[in-house]
Amino acid sequence: MYAALWRVLPGSNATKAAVAVALFLAFVGILFLWVFPAVQPMLPFDQITLESEPTSSAAP
Repeated sequence: MYAALWRVLPGSNATKAAVAVALFLAFVGILFLWVFPAVQPMLPFDQITLESEPTSSAAP
């Protein structure tokens, strides 16, 4: 898949690398701006329940 993407990108190796980095940053930006906020309400990370163990006063 990456080799096919590399062949499709225009220009020299430096241009291809710059375009690949720009595409990666755009992909990460889309994830942080739209995808992660859209799925955040469905994730249970804000529903934390801790159960404490009964403590004993006896020394070991």
